[in-house]
Amino acid sequence: MATRDYKGKKFENSGVNKTLDALNIEEALQININDTPFIVSMRTPGDDKYLIRGMLHSEGIIKNKNFVPDVVLKRENNNGIVTVVNVYIPEEELGKGYVNSRSLLSVSSCGICGRTELGDLSFMGSTIDDRQKMDIGMIGMLFEKMKARQLDFKQSGGTHAAAAFTLDSELLCAMEDIGRHNAVDKVIGSLILQNKLKEAMILTVSGRISYEIVIKCFMAKMPFLAAVSAPSSLAVDYAKELGITLFAFCRNNRATCYSNPQRAKLPKSSKKIDNKAS
Repeated sequence: MATRDYKGKKFENSGVNKTLDALNIEEALQININDTPFIVSMRTPGDDKYLIRGMLHSEGIIKNKNFVPDVVLKRENNNGIVTVVNVYIPEEELGKGYVNSRSLLSVSSCGICGRTELGDLSFMGSTIDDRQKMDIGMIGMLFEKMKARQLDFKQSGGTHAAAAFTLDSELLCAMEDIGRHNAVDKVIGSLILQNKLKEAMILTVSGRISYEIVIKCFMAKMPFLAAVSAPSSLAVDYAKELGITLFAFCRNNRATCYSNPQRAKLPKSSKKIDNKAS
């Protein structure tokens, strides 16, 4: 468990009581590329190899998803938590994302994640035009499966989660992190390293959807994205343009589709669907 116990005082109507709460650890990880500092990510320690590989793919830093770079530990802190790594990537494997102008800090709740301009985005590949349909009646089950893997959240209440599924609702991977987009990168990195990325069709996330999560979903070529909470306007705009079917407010046996609803398949027991989303 990536948590640490902290003492506190809980104020309630009945009075004040001492408490010992498990809080999620947030630590900085500096990622160097070819011995040059590239980015500092605030993350929950653990599954760092998945976080790094997923980020390199999502950000277009590596051209070939099948290329596995050497990742070398450079530094740990006194608690044994990795703080600096170096990733060796041959020049011919570096993608357009490597030359994007960035700051050196990516906070765990960040939506822009160090980018200086939205214009820095350059997409690899064409719009997703997958014509397979997803039975929206199974959305609740997908989130139940993800929730069952949220062990850190059950202990601390302080992590987000992401999970990848096949169209048959088979869980391929589930990851937790203090940052939503970090959890997504860990999932994508795990799928790449397990050679399962092509099987992944549905990405589920806890919390809200920012445009950056839509981009990560697109880079992984997953046509379906579903979240517990609201999407941003930019997330919906990108999902429409990139061919992603985006579901939000997925709770209490309900879900709202904001883009590409033609891929949403109603359960046989349902009589109608609102096709206003586009």
